[in-house]
Amino acid sequence: PRCFVSVSVKEAGRDFTYLIVVLVGIGVTGGLFYVIFKELFSSSSPSKIYGDALEKCRSHPEVGNWCFGEPIKGYGEATRRGRRQFVSHFEYVKDGLKHMRLKFYIEGSEPGKQGTVHVKVKENPERGRFDVRYIFVDVDSYPRRTIVIEDNR
Repeated sequence: PRCFVSVSVKEAGRDFTYLIVVLVGIGVTGGLFYVIFKELFSSSSPSKIYGDALEKCRSHPEVGNWCFGEPIKGYGEATRRGRRQFVSHFEYVKDGLKHMRLKFYIEGSEPGKQGTVHVKVKENPERGRFDVRYIFVDVDSYPRRTIVIEDNR
């Protein structure tokens, strides 16, 4: 009878250890899904703000038809591997509200025509999302100028 009890205690201890490992795994997986969901689908993520700003640039007649040509593609900073996926952004708090600035680049079908897009958004606590303060495009090729897409300052 003594051997039976010690074997059962060992099995129970091993089962409890497995349970802890499984629970930690579930917790880590849930945390990863939360971060991914928040980054991709939140209205306050830099990815979402970038996508909205790029669509506003594409739909602006002066950007697409007149300056860069269709289709317009956007990209971020170049990484060490040469990929241009990282959209430069800077978040800060001013007067108790979150602000974010983004910078990315656009180009169209016109050869040599490129632009730098500057975006600033401000948290709107009533709506629970960010409101656009401004979006403008600096044309990096001759003749240099700034195209104002939206200005709510």
